[in-house]
Amino acid sequence: MNQKMRILFFFLLALSFSACGKDKDYVVTISTRHGEIKAILFDDTPVHKENFLDLAESGRFDSTQFHRVIQGFMVQGGDVFTKEALPYQNWPTLPAEIRRNHVHTKGMIAAAREGDDSNPQKRSNGSQFYIVQGRTYAEQELTTDFTALQKAVFQYMQLESQKQMKEEYTRLYQEGKMDSLTQLLLSKRDDIAKTLSLKLTKDYSPAQIKAYAEVGGTPHLDFEYTVFGQVLQGLDVVDKIAAEKTVREVPLEPVIMKITVEKMSRKKIEKEFGYVYPVVQ
Repeated sequence: MNQKMRILFFFLLALSFSACGKDKDYVVTISTRHGEIKAILFDDTPVHKENFLDLAESGRFDSTQFHRVIQGFMVQGGDVFTKEALPYQNWPTLPAEIRRNHVHTKGMIAAAREGDDSNPQKRSNGSQFYIVQGRTYAEQELTTDFTALQKAVFQYMQLESQKQMKEEYTRLYQEGKMDSLTQLLLSKRDDIAKTLSLKLTKDYSPAQIKAYAEVGGTPHLDFEYTVFGQVLQGLDVVDKIAAEKTVREVPLEPVIMKITVEKMSRKKIEKEFGYVYPVVQ
């Protein structure tokens, strides 16, 4: 084989391996005493995906726990660095990979992190993750920017024409009727926005609104934390973990995990789990 043919051969071989690599993906299995959770990790959060796979394949997640459990919210685990006795100040973090197409619907996997005061760049913890449980939301509640609305309502209630609303707001607050208070704010949202020329809504796609209405989740975390994966199978296991009896959010009986990784074709993943890979533009 001459030099030109040899170069062409290796070039075609490299292309073959590249195509084969793109045709395959990883299915993550999180095994617990409640059963197995199977998940996929997203291609458009490559740093988080590679980090999670590295920790899983090296066995570093094994024997860690779901150490923070909140029914109706999420289950959090994977505290590798405490298990390894790494000093807190040396815990590695990952750069944020927050994408508008990934929101906190039930079954999404996201990275835990420190709060904005000490972490304005929203960098992720280098190992800890959480799986969303949450609840369902009506469209108006989902699309309302409650932080902006709370600020605006005090300005709005200073208007002479809103004296009655101010009295109603004060009464509900003093009686601790927070659900009724929320409904009052929602009923006035559009008028407050128009009167004060403010935007008091969040932008969600129709598909995201539908998912929150039918599947549920925790939308107040959206675009603040990196969502990097999704449960394919085992949401019932997530529910069982979330239902654990806890003290200060820690399960009384430890929920220990073991994480394994299996490489399989994307076509098989789609067929076996009903997962639809996004179309790459």
